[in-house]
Amino acid sequence: MEWIFEPWPWYVSGPLIAFTMFLLIFIGKQFGMSSNLRTMCTMCGADSKADFFDFDWKSQRWNLIVVAGAIIGGFIGANLLSDDLSVAINPDTVTILEDLGFNSAGKAYLPTEIYSWEAVGGIKALIILLVGGILIGFGARYAGGCTSGHAISGLSNLQLPSLIAVTGFFIGGLVMVHLLFPLIF
Repeated sequence: MEWIFEPWPWYVSGPLIAFTMFLLIFIGKQFGMSSNLRTMCTMCGADSKADFFDFDWKSQRWNLIVVAGAIIGGFIGANLLSDDLSVAINPDTVTILEDLGFNSAGKAYLPTEIYSWEAVGGIKALIILLVGGILIGFGARYAGGCTSGHAISGLSNLQLPSLIAVTGFFIGGLVMVHLLFPLIF
């Protein structure tokens, strides 16, 4: 018998996320992935170099389990529960991406023109990765958290700063895709 795996529909995954957020709110915890980087840096001794890392990292150990779960769950989902790793995207979007030089659009989970070892070899790719990493790291720190922390946890807690941050994330994404992306590629 052949198993065919489909992505979970929104009406299954959405309530599971909501239930998880309810449990976190109930026990007084906040979810966010970028805060784990601070915890890991502190565990490695960064607290002796900068005051930002001087906090009780042991109180955040539970959140490191979220990172491990995301890594393990992603591996299981991609390697054991997926028959086809391509993403079903709009044919018009595929055409636009192919015009920009992305021939793997709609055929691969990530565009191989960007996410492959060959693509990282050039100076342009290294500059894009370096600048993008700095902007993402700075933005997550400046906003007081990352997209998952603000959009899932912050909005669940009805925090106005999270609403402002999520609005900024979406505006930044739109500017990137419609204005900057065509200039870079």
